[in-house]
Amino acid sequence: MTDKKVDKLVFFLPNTCTALNIACGFLSVIYSFQGKFYEACIFIAIGAFLDSIDGRLARLVGAESQFGEQFDSLSDLISFGMAPSMIFYFRFLTDFNRLGMVVAFMFLLCGALRLARFNANIDKVSSDYFQGLPIPGAATALIGYVLLSLEFGHLTILEVIAVPYILLYSLLMISNIPFPSFKKSDWVRRNKRKVLFILILLFAAVFVWTEGMVFTIISVYVFGSLIYMFTHKNKMKDIFSWDENANANQPHKD
Repeated sequence: MTDKKVDKLVFFLPNTCTALNIACGFLSVIYSFQGKFYEACIFIAIGAFLDSIDGRLARLVGAESQFGEQFDSLSDLISFGMAPSMIFYFRFLTDFNRLGMVVAFMFLLCGALRLARFNANIDKVSSDYFQGLPIPGAATALIGYVLLSLEFGHLTILEVIAVPYILLYSLLMISNIPFPSFKKSDWVRRNKRKVLFILILLFAAVFVWTEGMVFTIISVYVFGSLIYMFTHKNKMKDIFSWDENANANQPHKD
């Protein structure tokens, strides 16, 4: 195989994962139209897995590019913006008529704003924290709630709080609340075996009881992050402050 063909193949691999992510979002929307909510949620989960590896694969093979970044953002808007908002709408919001449409659209809009802000500030924000909840996390929160309703469909409270629930996660995406990324965590680096063991346990728990564990895991992450922020206000207050006139790669420090 010639070097030119190898280069094309290297470029093709991560973008194939991104394209498959879009396919998962598309299939999820189709299944939500059909009322097959479990299948729709599973495709979002598969899309999230593909989204987690396409960037790493691009860095691993040296195929990072502006095209790949923009392609990834567009796929995220479909798979983690449009698809989960449609699932949530057909599961909980159809009885709210136009209000339900507006609420579902708010999630999609906030997801688009979150992605646009991420792209605009990618060289400024510390890699230790996300500025606002990432859109895959918000999508996971929505499908976790839907899966929980499939397990406990008799609990009417799930329908009662569906509107404030989706609005909460819409606002968390466009907030300035820091959510840990764990990318450069010292504890993670020092305890790789423990982290691997925890991940295996989490995957096993999700496999055994998907309907409850997806909701539980994302809720622990989100509300744990909120509690940490409120208990460390002084440390976190300027984390997303920077001098617009300074070098974009140098976050502003007071």
